[in-house]
Amino acid sequence: MKTLNEVYSSLSSVRRYEVWFIRLGLAEGAGAWWFRYLLVNPGRDGCPGNPQGMPVQVWATWFPRDEKPQSFIQGFPLADLDLSSRKQSPFHFQISRNQIGQNSCQGVLEVDGHKISWNLHYRSTLAVTLSHKGWIGFSRTPHSDALFSGQITLDGRSFVGDPLGFGVQGHNCGYRHRNFWRWAHAYFPRPQRSASTLEALVYEMPFGLVFRKAVLWHEGRQHVMRNLREKGRAAGEFAWNFRGSTNDGLQLEADFDGAGPGIHRLPYLKTDCSGSFEVENNSLARASLRLEQRGGEVEELETADGAVLEIVGRLNKNA
Repeated sequence: MKTLNEVYSSLSSVRRYEVWFIRLGLAEGAGAWWFRYLLVNPGRDGCPGNPQGMPVQVWATWFPRDEKPQSFIQGFPLADLDLSSRKQSPFHFQISRNQIGQNSCQGVLEVDGHKISWNLHYRSTLAVTLSHKGWIGFSRTPHSDALFSGQITLDGRSFVGDPLGFGVQGHNCGYRHRNFWRWAHAYFPRPQRSASTLEALVYEMPFGLVFRKAVLWHEGRQHVMRNLREKGRAAGEFAWNFRGSTNDGLQLEADFDGAGPGIHRLPYLKTDCSGSFEVENNSLARASLRLEQRGGEVEELETADGAVLEIVGRLNKNA
């Protein structure tokens, strides 16, 4: 069976990034984890001469509650990568003691005196393609309402559970990163009922166009919205508010709030190796959702720590 995790990039690609990532909010409420398995410019061996430009990288970021996040990044040579062939299923990516497949991932990193390890399994009921623009790039979500089990250890502190947490596993690829984007995902647990999720993506396109799409998973049904109407935000505010609707009359209003110590800023390399740009991410964000059916029935969902919000650049700013 084909999956949305299948490898797209050729190892001869000289300007391309491809990444498989996980956002996992711990069920116990202690914080959230963000893992990235990254392939960049394999045909030119990454960005030679840049200490952050190894062609294969594994990232782990810890978002502790009410504290500043910590990131651990390790680069590896391309020759050590075991990667499934393009469009092959099942998919696998393995480098040293780090690997990710369709329903599990593992890792061991030793960075700046810290040791991080993880062994996770995940399952879900929804897979989504948010955006697909051919060779230019795509944003796919093989596990949109993911439940995680397993163990994560940071410097001897262990997080263990079944379920361990909840969140999303995504797969992105592109010729270059977009100049501007906003992306968010929220997982809303509901006692005695199946969880709901919302994922939204906005980014700049050529000729002044803007891509907009949101996908809601609620009561076992998928609702797609492309007519997002965004509310402006104050300078310096790390938040996103938008409204959308479906053809069958469902009205949605979403608020994502990433304010606080959880905002994390990391430099991402440009695929032409000309420099880097800043990505702001809070994987321990808050979210609220208001749903109104055509008949007037209203339902409100919220989560204090089950969301991730990422904001990059402006429409007139190169990235």
